Amino acid sequence: MKTLLLTAALAAGFAFSSHAQTSAAMSDAEAFQKGTFQGATADLAHYNAVYQLDSDDPKLIQQTLRNLSNALEDTRLKGKITIELVAFANGTAVFRKDQPYEAQLTALKQKGVILAQCLNTIRERKISKDELLPIISYVPSGNGELIIRQAQGWALVHP
Repeated sequence: MKTLLLTAALAAGFAFSSHAQTSAAMSDAEAFQKGTFQGATADLAHYNAVYQLDSDDPKLIQQTLRNLSNALEDTRLKGKITIELVAFANGTAVFRKDQPYEAQLTALKQKGVILAQCLNTIRERKISKDELLPIISYVPSGNGELIIRQAQGWALVHP
C-alpha cells in the first residue's frame, strides 16, 4: 500500500512538474499566436552558458564579446546567469596582451564572466603565459571544458 501511495504521489508530482514546464511554453506559444510574443519566458532560478571561441577573426571575437554582454544585460537573465568564455586554438588571440580586447574582457570579468584559456593550445603553439592577459584562468583542454560544462547542463554558445 505504501508503495502504491508513493508511486501515485511521484506520478502526480511528475505530472505537475511536467505541466509546470509546459505551461510557460504554452504561454509563449499563445503569445506568439496573438502577436504579443516577446521572447521565451525565463522561469528557471539560474542559467549557465559557456561560450566557445576558436577563431582569431576580429569580427567574430567582437561578436562573441558583444553576445556575452547582451546575455548579461538581457532583462530575463540579468542577475541569474553564469557565463564562461573558453578560448582555444586561434581563439587564444582574444587573451593576448598585444590585442585590443583587454578593456572589454576586464569589464566582463568584473561582471562575473569566467575567462578560460586552453592549456593545450598554449603548450602546442609555444605561447608563454606572459604573452597573455593576467586576468584569465586556465583549463587543461578547451574541448574538455566544453564537454564537461555541457554534461553539467550548461548551454553551449558558439557565435
